[in-house]
Amino acid sequence: MKNDRKYNKNNEKIEYTYEFLVKRSQELLEFLFEKMNTSKNNVKMLLKNNQISVNGSTTTQFNYMLAKEDIVRISKKPMPKNQSSNLSKKEFKKLPKIEIIYEDENYIAINKPYDMLSVEDDKNNKSAYFYVEEYLTNIDKRLRPYIIHRIDKETSGVLVFAKNPVVQSILRLNWDEYVKIREYVAIVEGHMNKDSEKIISYLLEDENNLMYVAKGQEGQKAITNYKVIKKNNAYSMLKVLIETGRKNQIRVVLKSLGHPIIGDIKYNSTKNPIKRLGLHASLISFVDPITKKEITIKSKIPSSFQSFFE
Repeated sequence: MKNDRKYNKNNEKIEYTYEFLVKRSQELLEFLFEKMNTSKNNVKMLLKNNQISVNGSTTTQFNYMLAKEDIVRISKKPMPKNQSSNLSKKEFKKLPKIEIIYEDENYIAINKPYDMLSVEDDKNNKSAYFYVEEYLTNIDKRLRPYIIHRIDKETSGVLVFAKNPVVQSILRLNWDEYVKIREYVAIVEGHMNKDSEKIISYLLEDENNLMYVAKGQEGQKAITNYKVIKKNNAYSMLKVLIETGRKNQIRVVLKSLGHPIIGDIKYNSTKNPIKRLGLHASLISFVDPITKKEITIKSKIPSSFQSFFE
C-alpha cells in the first residue's frame, strides 16, 4: 500500500491513495473489502464514482475477476472518462492498430510495438494490456486479458496474455516449467568472439535499479545462448535463446561481453543506427497446462533490422 500519482492523456494529475498488488484470483469487491477495512457500501461507492482502476483501466464492476500480478489503485477523486476501459466501438476504432498474431479460447498474443509498456506504469496507461483489454471487451464485456509475462518497453515482439484466470494462475506459478523456448533477435555493436556460445551468469541489481553481472555466483542465475546470424562491418545480428527470464537479462549479459545492444543507452550503447533498441522477441513456445499441447507463436523480424544488414 502506498501513495502514488500519475497523469492522464490530457495531462491532468491523478492522485492515488492506495495501490495493491494482487496475489491470488478473487472478485474485486471481496479484494477491496479485505484490503481497505471498510464497508462494502463504501467500496461500491468508489466503484460507482470511477475511483478504482485495475492495471491502469478504471472499472465499475464489483464482480470484476482479479488475477495474480494485477495492480489495483484507488484514486482520491473520480477519474475522467478517458481514463476508463470499455471504450465505445467508435472510440476503439480510433486506437492505434496492434497486430494480433495468435488467438484461441484461452490465449491472445500480439506483436508489441517497441516503446510501448507491457502493462501500465505511473505515467502511461496506454500499454499493451490496455489495447488488448479494449479489443476483448469490444467483443464481449465479460472478457479481459490476464498477465502471463512481460517484455521491456523498448523491446518489440511476441507478448502473450491469458483469457481466463485459471490458466493464468497455473502459468504464473510455474512459468519456467511451462515455457520451452524464448527466442529473441538482437543487433549488437561489433563482432562476437565466437559465432555461438552458451553463457551462464549471475545477475544483481544496484541502487539505481540497473542489473549487472556479478563477479562470483552471487545473485540470480541467468543462462543465455546466442548464435550470430548476420554481420556487417561494425555490427552483428544474433539469435538469442534464454533459459531463464531475468530482468533485462539479454541486455546486461551482452553488455558484459563488450557488445551492447544498439540503442541501449541504459546499458552503455553509444550507437543507435535504427533509432530504437535493437531487440525483438521473435518466438515463444509454451505448454498449455490444461490441454498439455505446446503452443508456438512467432513474430517477424522488424524490417528495420533486416534492411540494416542488406
